[in-house]
Amino acid sequence: MTSATSLITAASGAAAANEPSLHDRLLDEWGMAVVSGAVATGERLPEPNMDGDATPSRTVTREVTRVLESMGLVSVKRKAGATANPIEQWNILDPQVIQWRLRGPHRISALHELSQLRAAVEPAAARLAASHATAEHWATLTRAAIDMVAHSDHADEAEYLDADILFHRTLLEASGNLMFAALGDVIASTLTGRTHHELMPKVADQTALSWHTEVAALIRKGDGSAAETTMRQIVSESDQAISHIAGDQR
Repeated sequence: MTSATSLITAASGAAAANEPSLHDRLLDEWGMAVVSGAVATGERLPEPNMDGDATPSRTVTREVTRVLESMGLVSVKRKAGATANPIEQWNILDPQVIQWRLRGPHRISALHELSQLRAAVEPAAARLAASHATAEHWATLTRAAIDMVAHSDHADEAEYLDADILFHRTLLEASGNLMFAALGDVIASTLTGRTHHELMPKVADQTALSWHTEVAALIRKGDGSAAETTMRQIVSESDQAISHIAGDQR
């Protein structure tokens, strides 16, 4: 085999490896159908639509149904098959469910709900972090805040998003509260959704950036009250920015 042929084969293999499996495609199709309301509460899941590709096997459809059942999106009953559940039964904090909701028609409403969750948790996490953060936490928070500043002229791109996620994940972990730390994926999904759905400004708000740096410094200083207040300002600014950008898109 020539080197050129080897490269082509390797490239083709890499592309194939990056393609979602039938399982993942069906999970996305059915999950999005339930979350978007295309399949109404009580209705059965539709036949798979793989755009002309091979139909998923019974094993795949059973596995996907089990995943959706574990998320609370469907109920499986003998002879009735899998039927869509009302939103009250969904595992609403599952990162995949969050992603589907942010792709659906009620994206802004979902983001505001997530902002309200953040407002209840992140300021308290900042207060606790002032007493529980380690030197590694302080360093990571500071580095993430600096990286946000460094990429602030492209706040709607991946480098800024990565730094933003790192800051907020670390804040939750630094609180010393395992319940708060477990919400890291929820916050990451929220921030990712803002970026992917063009609800981030091109240039980051400079005041909000300074607040991130200030929170890191206040946690290092051990000033829990001030860290809590500043973190509340960060979350509030984020929610207001979502409303503003969404309004401009209408």
